[in-house]
Formats: sequence, C-alpha cells, structure tokens
Amino acid sequence: MNIAVIGIGGVGGYFGGKLTQLLKNDPELHIYFVARGLHLKEIQANDLLLDTDAGQLVCRPTMATDTIAELPPLDYCLICVKGYDLDKVLVLLNDKIDSHTVILPLLNGVDIFERVRKITKKGYLHPACVYIGTHISKPGTVEQRGGACTIILGKDPGVSTDNRSILKLLDAAAIKYKWSADPFVDIWIKFLFIAPFGLVTANFNKTNGEVLQSAELSDCARAIMQEITALAEKKGIPLPEDIIETTFAMAAKFPFDLKTSFQRDFEVPGKPDERDLFGGSIIRMGRELGVETRVTEEIYREIMRKKPV
Repeated sequence: MNIAVIGIGGVGGYFGGKLTQLLKNDPELHIYFVARGLHLKEIQANDLLLDTDAGQLVCRPTMATDTIAELPPLDYCLICVKGYDLDKVLVLLNDKIDSHTVILPLLNGVDIFERVRKITKKGYLHPACVYIGTHISKPGTVEQRGGACTIILGKDPGVSTDNRSILKLLDAAAIKYKWSADPFVDIWIKFLFIAPFGLVTANFNKTNGEVLQSAELSDCARAIMQEITALAEKKGIPLPEDIIETTFAMAAKFPFDLKTSFQRDFEVPGKPDERDLFGGSIIRMGRELGVETRVTEEIYREIMRKKPV
C-alpha cells in the first residue's frame, strides 16, 4: 500500500507523522512525504520530530522528497499544502492517481472540493476539513498545541459508492476523525472560524487570546462571521443558528498566545499567504451573490497595504 502526504507543514506533519508509526508493524506499507527546503533536508537527515501535547514521536517515512514525480502510484493521498500551491500540486499528482486512489484534501477554504475536481478527475475524493493547532517550530520539527486534532470527512458526492476504507487507516494510526453526513456544512463552519480570526489576527498583529480579550477586535471578527453566514444562507448551506457564539466558544479553548497560520505567514516578508483564500474569496462570493462584505473589504485593503503581493 502506498500513501503520500503532500505538504509536511503543521497539518501534514502531524497526520503524516502519526501514519509513519504504522510502518513499524507493516512491511507492505509505504509512506511518502513531499516537503521542501530546510525542513525536507532535516527530515531526510534526522527524520521528523512530532512534538505534541501527548508527547514526542520520531517519524521516519519510507521516503521524503520534494519531487512528486518520484512517487509510485498511490492508494491514498493526503493533500496538506496551502491553497496557493494546490493547483500546481494537483497537476503534478495526476499521473500518480487512478480510479481506486482515495484523496483526502486537508486545506482551508470552502471551495477546495470543486478546485480539486476541476483538475483531478480520477480517484475517490472526500470533502474534508480539520481542526488542529500545529506549526513547524523549526526545520524538522512540527509542534502541536491545542486544537481537537480531528479530521471531519464525508462521502464523495460525485460517485454512487460510499467508500470508507480510509477510516480503517485512520483508526490504525490513532487519528481522530468524524464521519459527517453533510461535510460541506462542516467545511463552512470551519471557514467561519478560521477566516475571521485569521484576517483579524494578521491585520492587527494580535494573538487569538488578545482578539478575544478586546471588545473592538471581537466585534470585528463577529462582523466578518456575519458576512460569511449571509453568504452561506445565499448558497443554501444550513449553518446552525447559534454558530457565531459556538465559534467564539471554540476559539476560547485555544491557547491565549496562539497565532493563526495565516498570521504566521503574513509576518514573514515575501512569504506567500492565504489572504485570497480568506478575504478574497469572501469578497468575490459577496459580489456574485449580492451580499455586502464591507468589514472584510476594509480588513483586506489594510492587509494589502501592509504587505503588498
């Protein structure tokens, strides 16, 4: 069995690292990491160190590479890259995927399923999202602090079969998951959490806890959430009535000094970030659906001014 984890950042490093523990007892299993830069070199030289709330794991894949062409045909593929890298990764992956390949995209955004299917026509594609607090703390080390560490996934709506074979794999690796009857609702719920807090923490250079502590910044995040819920209503996504309060309660469970993934990327000069995935997509959907997105537009303009693309 061949499993590839594409993108060994916080998300890919955590779930990929846990999957590598299965290699100790299954000689027919092969797990491939696709990473880059100093992080890849450190993994190749000294393996991946996964530092979690539950302890540390040394994670040795079958192979770590920066070249997708070196991968064999895949049985399972976890796609854990940032949204701005997705399209080019999919093009490179296409000849590694056939009709039996199970694809699990663990990216931010509400349109990931559609984006994958525009390029990758084969394989069983789970709509999915993930809740986790992870990041690369230094090359070769992924740190997890807080978060549910849970994948939410559901059936591929484009096929008649209900393929749940990946659940056995997740169980074997002690990876927490939830099977959802309507994963697209869960994906929008996740977006309602990450987009407002990502935009606000990055623009105002404040941690998760500092946003919650500030009435002004909390109101800003709440206003963006209201714009997202209006978009979801227009698209027929049945979000819970109390979703905004539930989202704030969820945010309060994360560490006070937590920085969002978007915020960490935004702080690095010249580094790409997911501003378009968050702010840009909200603004575009608002124009398409006739929904006002004034607060998102104001924050987005400030982000563009502070760090031009």
